[in-house]
Amino acid sequence: MLTLLKRLVAGASLTLLAAASQAQEVHLRMATAFPENTAWVQELVRWSERVNAGGKGLVRITFIGGPRAIPTFEIGNAVKTGVVDIALSPGAFYTNVFPEADMLKMAQIPVAEQRKNGAIDYINKVWNEKGNMFYLARMVEGYPFHIFTTKKLDKIDLTGKKIRVSPAIRPVVVALNGNVINIPPGEIYTALERNVIDGYGWSIGGIFDLNLASHTKFRVDPGFYDADVSLVMNLDKWKGMTQAQRDYLQKMAMEVENNSQQWRKEGEDEKAKQNASGIQPLTFSADETKKYLDKAYEAGWKELIQASPVHGPKLRELLSKKQ
Repeated sequence: MLTLLKRLVAGASLTLLAAASQAQEVHLRMATAFPENTAWVQELVRWSERVNAGGKGLVRITFIGGPRAIPTFEIGNAVKTGVVDIALSPGAFYTNVFPEADMLKMAQIPVAEQRKNGAIDYINKVWNEKGNMFYLARMVEGYPFHIFTTKKLDKIDLTGKKIRVSPAIRPVVVALNGNVINIPPGEIYTALERNVIDGYGWSIGGIFDLNLASHTKFRVDPGFYDADVSLVMNLDKWKGMTQAQRDYLQKMAMEVENNSQQWRKEGEDEKAKQNASGIQPLTFSADETKKYLDKAYEAGWKELIQASPVHGPKLRELLSKKQ
């Protein structure tokens, strides 16, 4: 009888320990604004597997998918309201939540410097207050946007051209006199195939993932802005975690950020692959190129500061290259 009692007590203790361990583990639902076959998303999935492997009993991430799970332009609201806990997205895809989200693309200094000069702290202040979000890490930098077209341009002018845009590059296309068409990434191929658009704006990488190369003939060089693909998290979920959970997740997020420069090389490799596939780079005189880049940044900041006269000037100061 005594032996049986000891066994029951031991069994109950193990059950309580297991329950306590399980209660300590936080489960996070993660989504992305990009189709699942893109390189960024594949790296995201690998990252979540590393998080789960090292965080047993502490943090577990379940990847629920891309736009088929959460439509691209609903990703921000999904994070804000807690429908998902973590998302990988550029700010351009959630400007419907708060306009400042699109300012990340304007960064001309490395994210490591942004952490030193107070930019990331200020970003988190705005993201907390306006988006109910915690900014975890930047996954991609050194990855510019380009205008890709189906027909050759004799100068950097898009007059009469229908160009697919996201909010990120809309100001540039408008400044270059193009007609903007705002459609999700997954619909660009069909729009090209049906001649609905004459071109599109996209980062240097990803056009092969989306099968766009077959309908693309030219790329305007150099690129502009910087794809701000970042990890953001629901603020309530972040605050609800233990300090140990937050420390672990931030440490793993910094692993992503510390490798962000790898995408610069990947972008150069993509450019070479595009050239080899027959996509021709369009380059122009130094004077015309400078005017085009100046116009791109002035147009971008003008629109952003009009939308956010309080935070816009401060973020421009923190994110811009010092003269």
